[in-house]
Amino acid sequence: MSTSYSFTKLVVDDLKKLSAYYSQVFGLKEYDRIQSSIGDEPIDEIMLGTTDAHTGGVILLRFTERAPAASGEVILGFVTDDIEALYERVLAAGGGIHAPVREEAAYKVGFVKDPEGHLAEVVELAAAQ
Repeated sequence: MSTSYSFTKLVVDDLKKLSAYYSQVFGLKEYDRIQSSIGDEPIDEIMLGTTDAHTGGVILLRFTERAPAASGEVILGFVTDDIEALYERVLAAGGGIHAPVREEAAYKVGFVKDPEGHLAEVVELAAAQ
């Protein structure tokens, strides 16, 4: 038997707004939408990824009859080739800067917030020399 990582679910309040944000900033595309339930709680989900496969994606989940979750429950991680340009996209898409870019020997790292305050760590790896 084999098990592998497949996805991360981020509990959000405004599916449309957050789907647009993750598409504009990180280039993720919506590949599926599901309205179902977890136990007896109705949910609405938007599946985002770089492909239409059910692996390695981010699923935005909204409990339709529950108050919004607090941010900080998960930190998403993204690798980029231009962290400064990504910070600009974050601000243009309605997000915010949680921590400025910090440069280390092998990478640059920073933290940004989506419009609901959920954190993402963004990393730009140093070019191989």
